[in-house]
Amino acid sequence: MPATSTPGATPTVRRVARAPVDPNAATPPRPVRLKRGEQPSPSSLNGFQRWAWRTFRDRVLARPPDPALEDNLLKAHMRVRADEYMAQVYATTLIVGIVTVAAGVGVGVLFLLSGQFLIGLLLLVLLPLLGPVGTFFALQGTPASKAKERGRKIDRKISPAMSFVSAMASADVNIDQIFKELARQKIYGEVAEEAAWITRDTELLGVDILTAIRNGAQRSPSKRFQDFLQGVVTTATSGGQLKPYFLLKAEQYERENKLEQLQRVETMGLLAETFVTVVVAFPLFLVIIIAIFAIIGGGGAFMIDVLWGIVGAMIPLAQFGFIFFMYTLAQEMG
Repeated sequence: MPATSTPGATPTVRRVARAPVDPNAATPPRPVRLKRGEQPSPSSLNGFQRWAWRTFRDRVLARPPDPALEDNLLKAHMRVRADEYMAQVYATTLIVGIVTVAAGVGVGVLFLLSGQFLIGLLLLVLLPLLGPVGTFFALQGTPASKAKERGRKIDRKISPAMSFVSAMASADVNIDQIFKELARQKIYGEVAEEAAWITRDTELLGVDILTAIRNGAQRSPSKRFQDFLQGVVTTATSGGQLKPYFLLKAEQYERENKLEQLQRVETMGLLAETFVTVVVAFPLFLVIIIAIFAIIGGGGAFMIDVLWGIVGAMIPLAQFGFIFFMYTLAQEMG
């Protein structure tokens, strides 16, 4: 174990965990550097994932997963291989299929025995079909959805993070130390997580900083952060100065962030006006008109049912829909 020491300081020992040597490999494996007292902690599968892998391993290996799934898993920071994830998808779909078939048969038979043949047949056919199919496609699209969500979170925090980077660069801090310090600032959320992966590549895997930044740009789900990292590599390899580049990017992202905030505020104002018109005024007039028709016109029972549908379903659903949109916009502004 190599050790380094300075006068009056405690020696720092760095442990090296080496991978098994493959005689057929073209190049020897790269040592993985660990800090003193740390042990490698591989990402292990839980019990359900191990059962899914044992059950559906042959099926998954017979048809390799889409390379885009591996890319989305990496961008979403889901620590599982694509083939293991597809085995989990197949296992979950199988369980949901069994449950929905049992539920569809049971509920459908109850409706058939009660004389409601149409509803019973629909439950017997649609529930066992839609449950597994919906589960399969939902789970298959989960990595892409999580990657997009991470990209949105990175875009929301990239402006203050670039201000931190430009401040560090103004103090003539090395680029590897900038990303290391950025990784420690958890206030920057997913940007700090991306910086932590770059620091992991340099300190744990022994990759040089430019290669680590290039790899970080390839696996980042945010286009803006990709552009920033690629600009760092291009500026450094072309002999340019990184300090002006960081200052320029900080100003650019701050300006873009202000424009986006202004657009969201205008959108929230438009939604507020639409809420008053569609959710408050329109149902009120509709309720009054239907009540008058029920009193002075024919079909009073039907009009009362329509009135109950408006009051019990239309108004609450419209309110919850607007609340959801307003909450989403508020989260993006935060």
